Amino acid sequence: MNVAKAFFPLAASLLLSGLLVGTTATAADAPKVVVSIKPVHSLVAAVMQGVGTPDLIVDGAASPHTYALKPSNARSLQQAQVVFWVGPGMEAFLQKPLASLGSNATVVELDQAPGITKLKFREGGAFEPHDDGDEPAAGEDHAHDHEEFDTHLWLDPHNAKAMVAEITTSLVAADPTNALIYEANQKALNDKLDALDTEIASTLAPVKNKPFIVFHDAYQYFEHRYGVRVSGSITVSPETIPGAQRVSEIHSKVADLGATCVFAEPQFEPKLVNVVLEGTAAKSGVLDPEAATLPQGPDLYFTLMRGIANSLKACLS
Repeated sequence: MNVAKAFFPLAASLLLSGLLVGTTATAADAPKVVVSIKPVHSLVAAVMQGVGTPDLIVDGAASPHTYALKPSNARSLQQAQVVFWVGPGMEAFLQKPLASLGSNATVVELDQAPGITKLKFREGGAFEPHDDGDEPAAGEDHAHDHEEFDTHLWLDPHNAKAMVAEITTSLVAADPTNALIYEANQKALNDKLDALDTEIASTLAPVKNKPFIVFHDAYQYFEHRYGVRVSGSITVSPETIPGAQRVSEIHSKVADLGATCVFAEPQFEPKLVNVVLEGTAAKSGVLDPEAATLPQGPDLYFTLMRGIANSLKACLS
């Protein structure tokens, strides 16, 4: 009897040790995955749950529009087996590093994922031309030379689902041992994205017809999906500061349209928004299309999308 009593704790201990070893082995065997920006990182992290955690390049409040690669990012790219990015239109700073540092990795450009909806840049009127007049230096590609479309693709959950499909396919190819986990995570994530889509449509239904102005023209996919009315942007590219004439034109646009809100973004100069608002009845709000203020992780995408919808509703109501 004493032998039996001694056996059960020992067996339990051995079983627990085996499970821990198995867990450690799975984590050690996970592929080295690197992701460019937070919204895409969130989707990759959700597909990889239970297998491993991807590295993120543009962390914190940094913006891909103005980012400079760090030594730690370069090391991650050198070690990567798979790299996910939107493409050169969004993360222009990654083009050359991926060609050199990431040359041994499978590089997945998600703006080329099957099923992605792409929308052309808006130009003229309240949306200034997307040509700043600067010619690229010899041997250097302009950020928009790759393809002329808006690259904020993730702001439509249908595009997010297309990205998730491509992410899953790429991870299964790189790591077939964990294929069942990736595919189960994809299914669960698609269900969550469908529920999110329905929720946001309901949230925005009362304010769909109210015009507003945004800091930079990043929201076309969100607009097309939910029928909200962006009437113009202060600037097209946030790295380009608009001139006095441009700010004056948007100020007049706010007054003429009766735009109810002008939205800033957390990474960029808020004084321009205050100038545009001056002397009008419009209110101000903040939108965060690139998740600058949010902690990274699998839940970030859902927090990001709900945050945009709730900010719009709060300011436009």
